[in-house]
Amino acid sequence: MSASLRTHLFFSFLAILLFGMGVAILLTWRSVEKLYMDSQRENLLAQASLTASALQGQFLPAELAQPYLQAANVQPGIHTRLLSEQGAVLIGLPIPNGDIAAPSAENNAFISPTELLERPEITQALQGQPATAVRNVASAGRRRVLYAAAPVFGDDGAISGLVYLAMPLPQTGLPLKWLMELGGAALAAVILASIAGTLIARRVARPMQALAKAAAAVSDGDLTQHVPLENTIRELNSLGKAFNRMIESLRQSVQAKNAFVADVNHELRTPLTVIKGTLETLEDGAIDDAEGRGPLLASMQGETDRLIRLVNDLLVLTRADAGTLNLRLQPLDLGEMARTRCEHLAPLATRRQVKLSVVVGKASLPPCVLGDADRLAQVLDNLLDNAIRYSPEGSTIKVEVRQNGTECECAVHDHGPGIPQKHLPMIFERFYRADASRNRQTGGAGLGLAIARALVTAQGGYISVESIEGEGTTLRFSLPASADCLPTA
Repeated sequence: MSASLRTHLFFSFLAILLFGMGVAILLTWRSVEKLYMDSQRENLLAQASLTASALQGQFLPAELAQPYLQAANVQPGIHTRLLSEQGAVLIGLPIPNGDIAAPSAENNAFISPTELLERPEITQALQGQPATAVRNVASAGRRRVLYAAAPVFGDDGAISGLVYLAMPLPQTGLPLKWLMELGGAALAAVILASIAGTLIARRVARPMQALAKAAAAVSDGDLTQHVPLENTIRELNSLGKAFNRMIESLRQSVQAKNAFVADVNHELRTPLTVIKGTLETLEDGAIDDAEGRGPLLASMQGETDRLIRLVNDLLVLTRADAGTLNLRLQPLDLGEMARTRCEHLAPLATRRQVKLSVVVGKASLPPCVLGDADRLAQVLDNLLDNAIRYSPEGSTIKVEVRQNGTECECAVHDHGPGIPQKHLPMIFERFYRADASRNRQTGGAGLGLAIARALVTAQGGYISVESIEGEGTTLRFSLPASADCLPTA
């Protein structure tokens, strides 16, 4: 069963936090326990040392090892504020034979001299150094007991006895009060972590939920969605921006698709309507009119040709989009091809009283490109046809070809009315017309420059436009130069 993002974030955050708290509590526990043990060692050792100092110079009979009680204070000269009511064991030297009374923490047990001398704290105290030790004591219910032993020095500086103290330690390692305080702090930390996890999960999940809701609406066809940006979280902010850009791109794509379909519909309807009207006229009896049917058939022939050109142009664009143009790339002389295409379009230029001029840059080798001859001819025809349509009578269209490093460049300059700056970014879009009325009068469908860009791009080149309104337009494309035409080192 799947859970929400907020639930996943909450439990993930809580699990990580609890793990971190567990490690921190373990380390804190060890540190506090060590601090507690160190403090207890110092306190008990201080008690033993103070008691030993109070007994310094006094006679401790070897045959008497007796407990010392602070409440009774039976030993003269002993005045200490550190001893508990359990008292201390005073052991005279040499250690007598027979069992010796152990500290009261061992439940008033007795120990032999051999066992006593095996204890490290006693051994160290006999060497003149106070010492402590911790061990589990069976007689005390397997509890840990802290021991402290301090030497008692006589007037001659020799060790005359020992002060031996013991204190039972908590079974949990720390006093109950400390455990309750640590447990309360841990519980408070868990509650605060839960609240923080809830707030963080909600803060992260809210924009994700908004994004999921918007994505669901987009999948249903609603392209008006817009997600608010989360400015405080960089990744969510980037995700929101990317989603909004995607929606805007989809919206533009849908608008372009709708416009494309509308333009195709319009361009196809016009010749089909003319053909249909001509056929109806012929059916109404005009076909028997030998003199009148000629213009009708010629008109129908022209519209049929126009329809075929449009379908072919759309087919080229479709194949270019799909990457299935099947280009046959080979070394081509771009300057020679420009001359050939100008000769091919010379009749059209003559009818419009426009001249065509080709200028090839000076170089040791001709400007060769690696391209497809048929597609490159189509590019030049489209650019020249576009320039001829817009050039004023008596003007000259200049085609300039030159090699520029590893590229060959071809530029078509005309002296037409130019293109307003606001139209330049869209000039290569399909069916786009900077001057719609003029294009329709001259029969253009607005696909020539779009086809030129698609074919140039497919051959590894790029195309651009420069125009000054009232002065003319320059369409320029570049293609990779063929290795056969590059100068050798």
